[in-house]
Amino acid sequence: MAIIATSERGSKRTPMESGMYMARCVQQIQIGTVTEEINGELKTLHKVRLGFEFPTELKAFKEENGEQPYFLAKDYTLSMHEKATLRQHLETWRGKKFSEDEAKSFDVTRLISVPCMINVIHKVSKKGDTFAEIGSISPLVKGMVCPDQINPTQVLSYDNFNWELFESLPSFIKEKMKTSVEFGSLLSQNNKEISSENKSEVDSTEPPF
Repeated sequence: MAIIATSERGSKRTPMESGMYMARCVQQIQIGTVTEEINGELKTLHKVRLGFEFPTELKAFKEENGEQPYFLAKDYTLSMHEKATLRQHLETWRGKKFSEDEAKSFDVTRLISVPCMINVIHKVSKKGDTFAEIGSISPLVKGMVCPDQINPTQVLSYDNFNWELFESLPSFIKEKMKTSVEFGSLLSQNNKEISSENKSEVDSTEPPF
């Protein structure tokens, strides 16, 4: 299971030190279309969460689990607009800009297992707590080899929803996903299927065995 540095709000875990590190993308969570307040204005945005492990930065977060890699994740607006942070980070990661044709459609699951360099920066929350954040992403230096992946890959999308993976996520991620348009549609579809199954059982003239 991935070790999430910000697994719960209010966590007092010491953030990893700022600096440039080798990392690997091991998680992609489609949060969905949610409403957020940005600079005092409410905006409806489609969000995706990308998570990275740092295989050279190991620590025993829990004694019983032994050493595990630091893990950082960042929520991005799922947009390839030229001013979108996702596009900017992808362009510095790949080392070149997207053409307009390339930017029309990009499958973020292509990032899974791909190594990179991440500049970890420190920020201070409204509560005064210092936390680590992904500042920028760039390709590995030529000749550099990233260690093998340690954590299992996690990909969660509404096209093929994995409830077991969803339940394993930190509470604050699940709560955010529950506010999305896609999650509401998913629950509605599940309720319709359950109702259809029940109706089929009641109307059926065949014995239940």
